[in-house]
This record gives sequence, structure tokens and C-alpha cells, in this order.
Amino acid sequence: MARTQYYTATSIDGYIADESNSLDWLADVDGGTENPFGGFFAGVGAFAMGANTYEWVLENDNVLAEPQNWHDLYGDIPCWVFANRELPLVPDANIFMVSGDVQRVHEAMMVAAKGKNVWLVGGGDLVGQFVDQGLLDEIILGIAPVVLGKGVPLLPRHLTARHLALTGTAQIGRFAYLTYAVGTEPIPGRHPSAAERRQPVMR
Repeated sequence: MARTQYYTATSIDGYIADESNSLDWLADVDGGTENPFGGFFAGVGAFAMGANTYEWVLENDNVLAEPQNWHDLYGDIPCWVFANRELPLVPDANIFMVSGDVQRVHEAMMVAAKGKNVWLVGGGDLVGQFVDQGLLDEIILGIAPVVLGKGVPLLPRHLTARHLALTGTAQIGRFAYLTYAVGTEPIPGRHPSAAERRQPVMR
């Protein structure tokens, strides 16, 4: 069954970028000879990212000047970019600029994914909006042996052990990989829908 997944790297103290929105700290960590992302992305049929993440890709991977870099990374997999400001499009890339309700976009992504998984690239606040709507099924974390002290939070939401169940662990290079299934108990402060109230709570 297709899942909506948040797959990302994080520091030990729960930041996905430093206070300058940089990932330079991540490049210094040995990821080993295996490539877990390749296997993960083979199961992805659509993905989404926020404006800051998209801008980082534009700059870091030089995809505007060299669009083939985008295609080498993501192929023709459709991407939705959530942005409230005008951003340039990568030439010939399958990118949709959107804003507003994530539920409506998620429905379109699930159709486009054609039975494959939906990947939420980040950032954490965008993923939080999917959590608020009960749309996130799985969190996959590559935890780097780095402590940043401050930066961009992994997921600025309050989730307890009743919302998350550990389903996988692995060590690859110097990374610890943890996989969590996300339960359906309502997030504090959000009113559950009728469908959610009929779902069992993960314990």
C-alpha cells in the first residue's frame, strides 16, 4: 500500500539544517558505501518540498544553469513545491508550484504517484502541515553524529510515543537510520475528523 513518507537527514539534536540554512555539516559525515536513498527513491512516485528546500536545491545543485542535474537527481518524478513567493522553474522539469491546503495537493500527488509512495522532502514545517491533516504514514531518519545547538527543526510538532512506533533500525556508515510508523491518534490542538475517530490508536 502506498505510503506518505518523510525521509531526511538530521543532527542528533533534531535539526535538518543549521541556523544559516546550510547543510555543510552533513557533507563531512561518512555515509558508508551503501546508498539507502537509491532504494528508497525507487519506490517514490511523487514528492513535495517547501520553498526554502527548493531554493537550496537550486543553489546547491545548480539546476537552473544545468537542468540535467535535476533530471539526474529526480528523473521525471513529479514534484510539488509549496511556496508563497515566485520562484524560478527548472527547465523541462516536472514541477508544480502550489500553496495553501496540503490535503488538496496530497490527493493530486497520490493520483500522480500511481500506487508508489509520496515523499515529503521537507522542511519540517511543511511536513508538520501534513501531520496536522493526518496524512503522514512514515518517518525515516538518517541521524548524523553531529550536534548543531540550533537551526531548522526536524518537525515542529508535538508527537508522543503513542503517535510513533519504531519499525526499523540500521547503521550505515556513521549514520543511524530509524524508521517510525506514524499513528492516527489526533495531534494535540487539532480536532479529529469523523474518519479519524474511527481509526485505532497506535499503542
